[in-house]
Amino acid sequence: MTRAPLGRPGAVALVVGGLACQELGASLAVLLFPSTGPLGMVMLRLVFSAILLFAIARPSLRGRSSGAWRSVVAFGLVLALMNGFFYLALERLPLGVTVTIEVLGPLALSVIVARRLSAWLWAVVALAGVVLLAGGGWDDLDLLGVLFALAAAACWAGYILSSARVGREFSQLDGLAIAMGIGAAVALPFGIADAGAALLNPVTLGLGAAVAVLSSAIPYALELTALRRLPASGFAILMSLAPAAATLAGWILLGQMLTPIELAGIALVIIASIGAVRASGRAADAAAQPVG
Repeated sequence: MTRAPLGRPGAVALVVGGLACQELGASLAVLLFPSTGPLGMVMLRLVFSAILLFAIARPSLRGRSSGAWRSVVAFGLVLALMNGFFYLALERLPLGVTVTIEVLGPLALSVIVARRLSAWLWAVVALAGVVLLAGGGWDDLDLLGVLFALAAAACWAGYILSSARVGREFSQLDGLAIAMGIGAAVALPFGIADAGAALLNPVTLGLGAAVAVLSSAIPYALELTALRRLPASGFAILMSLAPAAATLAGWILLGQMLTPIELAGIALVIIASIGAVRASGRAADAAAQPVG
């Protein structure tokens, strides 16, 4: 008996489920910070994710061109930096605020790609959202945490560009597995220095593996399945809801309360992200139309 194909509502549910797992993993990581530190948590996530991906993909390291290796090494460095800056920001900022600022990276990339006036108007909306996110003023937010989140945002934009290049050079999960291994190797000395003796605790290691599965393995599998049934623009719009998922997870799991003004700022960034994605999608459609 053949299995009925998953419809679009089911694909949407997969994306939402992936977002929920991702923010659950981030919340668990925050709870582990007192024992592992943020960089120790980055190392555990990348190491266990790399082990899992290598077990699944079993990538071949031979027969790769120098260009392919440059692409995958750059991708691995971006992975390490993006996760490092994200967790360093999480140590100082609420989860919802951190993810909202991080989303500015893909949003800015969408605006640049669209090259339309409407896309720049969405950038202004996003800027208004960031201003509201400061609540009573930027003094209420940890400045170093904001800088770390902005660095993570820049790395997320770099992640999108790097993953596209690696996707052209490597088949299936090979490139991601190799890049994750490189990222884990980069994070290893910093993680050992930050976590220290906590890495000898089996419970800590088990929870670190759980963070890797929740934050990387499950969301990637769900998103990969959903992408086969959703247009890229629809998928990107759903991913724009990440700040809302993070805010909800921070409130329920970490007790992180935000003011109505901060919530309004997050809402504006989400609206701007959706608008920028739609604008870039229309620009791509227009570019694909024949002239004359």
